[in-house]
Amino acid sequence: MPELKTLGLFMITALAEIIGCYLPYLWLREGKSIWLLLPAALSLIVFAWLLTLHPAAAGRVYAAYGGVYIFTAIVWLWLVDGIRPTSWDLVGSGVALLGMAIIMFAPKV
Repeated sequence: MPELKTLGLFMITALAEIIGCYLPYLWLREGKSIWLLLPAALSLIVFAWLLTLHPAAAGRVYAAYGGVYIFTAIVWLWLVDGIRPTSWDLVGSGVALLGMAIIMFAPKV
């Protein structure tokens, strides 16, 4: 069960990072309100804090988190941007998740 907790924490972390980057994108590229920068900054603060909640070494957490971020970004592409992922997007994000699982859950010697 700790694996599901780790994966869930990574997914919430990725969502916080994506929101923190997407809101400035809306301001810069879509002409939305500059006030979006306030929740964006808060989201990035939450993102950094969430990374500290993992018990593993920081370098291992950062490396493994990248795999979950890739998967979450592909889900965002589909649900928010309205672009259906290609089979290559799905394969690539699956490989990234496999890498995360190896890094986080393999026995540590």
